[in-house]
Parts: sequence; C-alpha cells; structure tokens
Amino acid sequence: MQAALYGPDGFYARGEPPARHFRTSVHVSPRYAAAVLDLLRHIDAGLGHPARIDLVDVGAGRAELLGQVLAGAAAEPGLARRIAAHAVEVTPRPDGLDPRIRWSAAPPEAITGLVVASEWLDNVPLDVVELTAAGPVLVQVDTVTGAERPGPPPDRADLAWLRAWWPLRTLGDRAEVGRARCEAWAGMVGRIARGAALAVDYGHLKAARPGCGTLTGYLDGRAVPALPDGSRDVTAHVALDACAAAGRAAGATATALTTQRQALRALGVTGRRPPLGQAASDPLGYARALARASGEAELIDADGLGAFGWLVQAVGLDLPASLAHRGRRCMGP
Repeated sequence: MQAALYGPDGFYARGEPPARHFRTSVHVSPRYAAAVLDLLRHIDAGLGHPARIDLVDVGAGRAELLGQVLAGAAAEPGLARRIAAHAVEVTPRPDGLDPRIRWSAAPPEAITGLVVASEWLDNVPLDVVELTAAGPVLVQVDTVTGAERPGPPPDRADLAWLRAWWPLRTLGDRAEVGRARCEAWAGMVGRIARGAALAVDYGHLKAARPGCGTLTGYLDGRAVPALPDGSRDVTAHVALDACAAAGRAAGATATALTTQRQALRALGVTGRRPPLGQAASDPLGYARALARASGEAELIDADGLGAFGWLVQAVGLDLPASLAHRGRRCMGP
C-alpha cells in the first residue's frame, strides 16, 4: 500500500487532481470551508487573537480548502492578515497557487492554530490481518493479479493494537491494523502548542467494526478493487476511536467524536430550502439560494458525506460548546 500510493510509480506520485477520482466535501459546497473558518474563529478567540494563527491542511490536494477559507476570511481583515496557511502534500506545488499558501511535504514543527486533515488518515498505509486456525496472519496480495495468500503473523506491536482496538473472534474475520494511523495522528496532535486538530474521514468504532474490513480502490470517480499496483487510490476506513485515544496520549485536553452531519449542523449548515415565494419576487436570488441549499444538503446527507466521522481534539483550549455536546452524545457515557 505504501508503494502503491507514495512510491516512485505510486498513485499520488503522478500529481493528478484528486477531484478527478473522488468527490470530497470541499468540492461540493463552499459551506464546508465556511464551517472550517467558523472553527478557526473559535480557536483564534481562545488563543486571544495572536499575531499569527496557523491553518494547516494535511493532505491538501490542490489546496482548495485553504483557498476557500482565505477567501471567506477576506471580509475580516483583522483575521485574514494573521492567518498563516500551510498546505501539506506529497505532490508538487500547483501552478498559480495563492502565494499566501505555504507548500511542503511535512507539517510545521510547532503549530498554534488549527490542523485540518480531510480524508488523510484513510490513505495512511496499513496491513490487513485475517484470523486463521493458526491465529492472526497478514494478508499478502499479488500486485499484478490481486491474488491473495496468507502471510506471517503480525508483529508484537500490531497484535497489541488488535487486541485493544479490533479483536478478531471468528475464523475468516479480517481487521485493518490502524496502529500507523494512530501514530500519525498522535504526531500531528503532538505538534500543536495550543489549538486544535480536526480529522474528517469515513470511520468506525470498536463496538461496530466491519467483519470483512473496508479496503477499497477508487479510479475515475468509481469504486474498483483495491489492487496495489499504483494505478488507483487505495483506502480504508479509520478506527477513529483508536486515533482519539492516541491523540489524548499525545496531549489533547478535549475531544469530540461525532459525524459530519452533526458537526456541520452545529456549525450552522442546515440545507434548508429558501421559501417558495421568493421564486416569484426574486427568481435569481431564489435560484442561488436553492443551489446553496442543495450543496449543504449533500454535505450533511446521512447516507453520504454526512456519514463522515469528525474527530476534533484541542490542546490547551476548550472546544465549541455545540461540538463538545454532540461529541459526548456520539461517544456515549
């Protein structure tokens, strides 16, 4: 998976626009970036409006999110001039990118502000393990044919992660070992001096792990077999509760784990249609409002993008009350 995604001939080495292969929230509606800007405002206030506030987009694609947030902040010069926008991406900097956006393959060492990782953790490579009569073994895949065979047992650290977060009980059950993702997320939280980190991804919790796993591929806008040959994106859902625990161990002082639907609705994204009477009095305004409502509705669709998990962890700050409340509801007692 590492070679298929990030090797010299890997999927992301080709530098193709991600929007060609999969549709993400930032491409659906500007209200997604507006919600991120709302969260940044809250963090800015909690920090006491510092001279500089970092906004770090991990797995930035072509920095569409950062561009939209900067555009939205333009009406607030007092905030806009203090935002230090960092795009973290393994591909080269796109031509014509806003010069205010810094571009690098690694995040800043010390961050004061907000880290956003939209659909990043699902592309952190992992191993797949299957329970056999001899115990858990790695699943090995032929990169040409996709044929599978049982491999050696996982190492001790991965077995410990499985016992804690994805125990296998029935022969043939599979798990996706998320230890590397927990470490990646903990490393991101550990860079935050004060601020917050947001991970947005399809995910699952320990009480409802999928028995057959979630590994899949994406190519040209459709799901395809997860053949690790470099021709396609290879992704798997994220054990977000395990990442949350890793973030707390790395220094997070407040956590909310909820869904995109709940989080965006708490941040004012409703998908509410304009009143029908506006169609007669202001047809152009009605059409614009209807298009805006349609985009918002797609963002919070419980059977689509609204099913994304939102993991928000703060360091030295309180989370917005609306997110913290919904996070407690999602996580349970």
